[in-house]
Amino acid sequence: MGKAAPFMARAAVDIIGARLSGGLVVGTHCPAPLPAGLRWIESSHPAPDHRSVLAGSAGLELAQGLAPGEVLLVLVSGGASSLLAAPREGTTLDDKRATTRTLLRAGADIGALNTVRKHLSAVKGGQLAVAASGRVVALVVSDVVGDDPATIGSGPTVPDPTSFADAWRVLEKYGGVAVYPPAVVRLIQAGMEGKAAETPKPGDPRLARAITKVIGSGIAAVRGAASAAVALGYDVATIQEPVVGEARDAGRRFAERARTVAAPLGRPACVLARGETTVQVKGDGRGGRNQELALAAAIALGELGVEGAVLSGGTDGIDGPTDAAGAIADPGTLDRARRHGLDPVDFLDRNDTYNFFAPLGDLLLTGPTDTNVGDVQILLLP
Repeated sequence: MGKAAPFMARAAVDIIGARLSGGLVVGTHCPAPLPAGLRWIESSHPAPDHRSVLAGSAGLELAQGLAPGEVLLVLVSGGASSLLAAPREGTTLDDKRATTRTLLRAGADIGALNTVRKHLSAVKGGQLAVAASGRVVALVVSDVVGDDPATIGSGPTVPDPTSFADAWRVLEKYGGVAVYPPAVVRLIQAGMEGKAAETPKPGDPRLARAITKVIGSGIAAVRGAASAAVALGYDVATIQEPVVGEARDAGRRFAERARTVAAPLGRPACVLARGETTVQVKGDGRGGRNQELALAAAIALGELGVEGAVLSGGTDGIDGPTDAAGAIADPGTLDRARRHGLDPVDFLDRNDTYNFFAPLGDLLLTGPTDTNVGDVQILLLP
């Protein structure tokens, strides 16, 4: 389950071979036929839809139907939180969609978002593993800072350290409980009062049969980028601190930090970083966190007098509700924008970075990449 699901499923079948008795693959697209015995469900991201509910039901059915001696192999990658949905009793898919949309627009990070998602779901926060009638082995590709399996895909096979009270605090922080669907508010209130079952917590014996291991993350992506840059003749350095926070603020911080890190390097130089930012949507434009970060970084580099090219992109090939993975801004981007009558600060303020970069030809367009290990930032200096 997740954006890397077809790729991971094929690799697993290559190893498992004839021992495979069946399976379910849930993702956003499937570029090639899957091995025999695997059922494919194309689902929805970033907001769940009816296909997500179908996938959630199919996943629970598969887990509950294990024959004696069978093992449930769960392959998790980023995006799984939306791709599988199983609304808890008393709530609907529309309630979950409205809650997710409100949290995203308010700038909630993935940890806050998943805290709420887990408590509105019958499959997240360890509940898929609890539903399984046999052993569970989960292999996880991380798209989150810190690589915590409880956060990746909302942790369907691991204990949930958060509570209904934590979910309530998230609603209060991001807009206030009054802006969320009444059914969601009632469920979380009931959970805080002990009238709705909590998600499985650390030490829950029902999870003793589940093993979860993170097998890939953004660290590997940055290492790969570093190797490629060295092969191209760049002197390379990596910023160890993750790039997080509001995208436009993170873009400025990245520009400043990358300039400092690049100072002792030979030329040409390459500075790499990784992370995941958020966007508090205030305008009605079109864009994503990587496009906002790239534009904010380009503005900052211009103010700092740094002649460099900056890239920010999602390794899944998707940045917000757009067809771009992110954007690239070189020393001429802002000058060309002004010749087109485009004010970069205005577009950033209106969250309309897609329509800033598109006419300049500076969008990063990769299409789906069949993986998802977070975002990568690059500064190149000649």
